[in-house]
Amino acid sequence: MHDFQFFGGGWMMFLWLFLLIAMIAIIVKFLFYKNPSRRKYSALEILKRKYAKGEIDKEEFEERKKELE
Repeated sequence: MHDFQFFGGGWMMFLWLFLLIAMIAIIVKFLFYKNPSRRKYSALEILKRKYAKGEIDKEEFEERKKELE
């Protein structure tokens, strides 16, 4: 019979299957997985977050804001 000759033999079939599953996993990751920590924020947005968290006071916020503008 054919004995899996289309894929290059029995052991090659497992390699092709592994590669196919790996490609599908990578595609699914890029399409559906979104990491919010990777999102880019502007300097002003970061400054506003620091002020909202209380890491800097109003005076420092205003000074840095002027530098950014």
